[in-house]
Amino acid sequence: MVFMRVLAFGVLTIAVSGCVAGYNVDEMRTAEATGAPFTTALTAEYRDLTEFEADEMVDWHSADLYARKGLMAAEGSEVQPEAVGDWRIPEALVPEFSDGRARLVSLLDASARTKAPEDAAIAQTRFDCWLEQQEEGHQLDHIARCRDEFYAALDRLDGAMAEAPPPAAPAPTPPPASVAPQTFVLFFDFDSDVITPAGAAVIDEAIAAAGSGGFSEFSVTGHADRAGSEDYNLDLSLRRADAVRDALTGRGFDLDGIFVAGRGEAEPAVPTADGVREQANRRVEIIPQ
Repeated sequence: MVFMRVLAFGVLTIAVSGCVAGYNVDEMRTAEATGAPFTTALTAEYRDLTEFEADEMVDWHSADLYARKGLMAAEGSEVQPEAVGDWRIPEALVPEFSDGRARLVSLLDASARTKAPEDAAIAQTRFDCWLEQQEEGHQLDHIARCRDEFYAALDRLDGAMAEAPPPAAPAPTPPPASVAPQTFVLFFDFDSDVITPAGAAVIDEAIAAAGSGGFSEFSVTGHADRAGSEDYNLDLSLRRADAVRDALTGRGFDLDGIFVAGRGEAEPAVPTADGVREQANRRVEIIPQ
């Protein structure tokens, strides 16, 4: 009688366990994953393993394992690859499994889940089925298939992670280079502060350059040659500069933005002896700024 009760208890335990496994498997068949692409892919891969073990192999224990992991993935929970130490596999194979898992976890943690979600899901589920099939140990073709698919997925992940990063954002466009100030020179007749037609054309060029360069102010400096006294030539150089200033204000430029100076005979363009007439020295220099 005692034996019969123990046997009956054992049968009941198996039946209850089978019911739980069957419930998880049924739930997994219709589970809908939400969230990131990796979560969706992982749920689909665990569903395939669940249905294979339940429908083709009639292995409810393995089917339940994959169903539970798939349901967790579908809910958005983090699901890790199986731990090698939780499975009974030949001691000689432990290093290969451990190295494979370490390589897989390293890739997953290095953003493989987002860079290559489908291959990441295949690699994780194939590692789990490789462990599961190796513990059973009697279906060599299943062991080899899971192992080969695991390593193939790892290789693809390595390739995805090694791809060149997206190009860096283009450097900001530098501001336009400032236009270097240009000097415009107009010449005067001897002992004259009257702007010649040629000189007026030079003033027009200076105004055009100011407009294109964004300038609104002018430096205007008058000069004289060495014919005549220093005091007279200083006054003459100022009168020449004033004549150009008046021409600029007559064209609409603000008087406050025109800076006038006279250098007399102190800064000749062509050095000469005292008293020598030199047209190159009878000039006004205009610098837009």
